[in-house]
Amino acid sequence: MNTHHNANVGEKPTNGLPTLASSKIWMISFGYLGVQTAFALQSSQMSRIFQTLGADPNNLGWFFILPPLAGLIVQPLVGKYSDKTWLPKLGGRRLPYLLLGAIIAVIVMMLLPNSGSFGFGYGSLAALWFGALTVALLDLSSNVAMQPFKMMVGDMVNDDQKSYAYGIQSFLSNTGAVLAAIFPFLLTLFGVSNTAAKGVVPNSVVWAFYIGAALLVITSALTISKVKEYDPDTYALYHGIAAEDNEESESFVKLLKKAPKAFWTVSLVQLFCWFGFQYLWTYSTGTISANVWHTTDATSAGYQAAGNWFGILSAVQSIAAVVWSYVLAKVPNQYHKAGYAGSLFLGAIGFASIFMIHSKTALIFSFILVGIAWAAMNTYPLTIVTNALSGNRMGTYLGLFNGCICLPQIIASVLSFSLYPALGGVQSHMFIVAALAILLGALSVGFIKETYEE
Repeated sequence: MNTHHNANVGEKPTNGLPTLASSKIWMISFGYLGVQTAFALQSSQMSRIFQTLGADPNNLGWFFILPPLAGLIVQPLVGKYSDKTWLPKLGGRRLPYLLLGAIIAVIVMMLLPNSGSFGFGYGSLAALWFGALTVALLDLSSNVAMQPFKMMVGDMVNDDQKSYAYGIQSFLSNTGAVLAAIFPFLLTLFGVSNTAAKGVVPNSVVWAFYIGAALLVITSALTISKVKEYDPDTYALYHGIAAEDNEESESFVKLLKKAPKAFWTVSLVQLFCWFGFQYLWTYSTGTISANVWHTTDATSAGYQAAGNWFGILSAVQSIAAVVWSYVLAKVPNQYHKAGYAGSLFLGAIGFASIFMIHSKTALIFSFILVGIAWAAMNTYPLTIVTNALSGNRMGTYLGLFNGCICLPQIIASVLSFSLYPALGGVQSHMFIVAALAILLGALSVGFIKETYEE
């Protein structure tokens, strides 16, 4: 189907692309809710799952290397090959990859929380390897499903509406994170067991993954059924390129050499920010358990209660991010950098306070500040980078840009093998490093210069 007529009649194109109805922009991103719920369940529960299975805290970094490594490999490939794809019966250019990724992700979400339920034994290599492989598969499939949403905004939304579109994705991302975070807590309130036999993941976590899988199916199906992507000729017309431009083969190295300066300066900021957040996901449950519940025993009820509370705090972070995203949306373009840097500075204070606070209520304030930084990280980078790109190989560039999210997490995980014992083998001490990383991110914003591709 030729989607040249998807824009409303009489709408005036801006920078080549038509102005889209708000409802259409929402539907382009709606499946992002399900994908981000899957990601948030993984990030918020992974440390809890592996320590429940018997993983040594000093070895957690190995498990947290797998997700960003999967993203580093998969997302550039999805971008490259989806640029050349046109399968109208399966949705078009990007949507076939969403369909494939969602199907695999749902299957793996049913397996991951059951890693301790197959009789492998507490602390056994079989249980840990099974968990590690399912995490890798979940992240591979989630990355395949996630990338199309970012690319469709670049493909179909003009520069004037792009901040709004990525703001919607930020809202849906944080909503998914809230749902993922509170699922175990709510299920526990409704009587689902939050404890289990030694080495077995509690049913509150298992059922949270089942519900997340159902949400992924529903939201992805809505986007696939309602969105019609621009066919190659219409896409080329709107972006001012030749239809065959995306068919040419060019190496990732050559494309990176031609990347706009904004690509690299934003990547520097992202390097520090995602380094810090990797430690948030890795060490929060253990830190809260030790500081508030005064236990480091991953088989204890106190530890599992700390896991649930981290879920609530993650929801607080996401709600704060949603509210702050609306604040940032009101910031004039000339003050984008001030909003970006200021938000990250407040986030650095939040990270540092997690190290010091021993009250579960006071931690709410810490995670509000963390959420402010999270909002900036989800609002500014993609807008700045896509504004600086042409439509030529948009998907490939966005896939490569994902490297500035994945590489910092890999670096952080590898360094943790030295930093964790050097800092006394205390999980809360890792938040000092994380706070410094976020602060460096705030300072690095000064190197960014926003540009717009004509």
